[in-house]
Amino acid sequence: MNKTKLKLLWQKEEDNAHIHGWDFSHIESRYDDELDLPWDYEHVIRKYLKNDSYILDYDTGGGEFLLSLNHAYDKTAATEGYAPNVKLCEDTLLPLGIHFKECDNPSNIPFENETFDIIINRHGDYDAKELYRLLKKGGIFITQQVGGNNDRELVEMVLPGTDKPFPHHNLKEQCKLFKDAGFEILDAQECFRPINFYDVGAFVWFARIIEWEFPGFSVDKCFEQLLKMQQNIEAKGKVTGTSHRFLIVARK
Repeated sequence: MNKTKLKLLWQKEEDNAHIHGWDFSHIESRYDDELDLPWDYEHVIRKYLKNDSYILDYDTGGGEFLLSLNHAYDKTAATEGYAPNVKLCEDTLLPLGIHFKECDNPSNIPFENETFDIIINRHGDYDAKELYRLLKKGGIFITQQVGGNNDRELVEMVLPGTDKPFPHHNLKEQCKLFKDAGFEILDAQECFRPINFYDVGAFVWFARIIEWEFPGFSVDKCFEQLLKMQQNIEAKGKVTGTSHRFLIVARK
């Protein structure tokens, strides 16, 4: 395929780069990530979740994962701050009786002190002191996070020299924040795993969605770098970066 056709194809992916909820099905089978984490986020939650637990999912996205837990709706709450997802949650969670509130400030979550038995958060923001306020004594916070070194090789391929958006987001520094807030750390794990893209269009879509890691990325701006990526895929079948993840389970 010539350069002109490749550019048009990639620009089409760029134009299609939007999501409903937190849905990456558009590039399913064209990339893989989180295939071999040493923990299972859902399994960790179920280890602590009881039938009578009042649970909050902060930064729930579209509520897809929260609903998959099948927890009693009257003992379930959620927040979300991204406007399109807020509307989605209002349409899907509120009619079920789930206590949903719009919130985009992890330091000011609109619930009363010591409301929750469990708070969960996957790949969202958090404030350890605010979580401590919201949890009952003995309450549990569970988070799986994207670390500060996530996708760095991929960023360097297209936007060399770009600063890390969250340089302090790693297991050691974040565990200290929770301890300083009064939490006991029950589980703490960190890992680095490959993320693979099997076509450049999938990467373009991804880079536009994850804009905080790829600030200013566009097909026009990075076209020559994308052509080099295309050559790598043609030679090796994929282009590979590194995912950075960590898990913290903390008790009040």
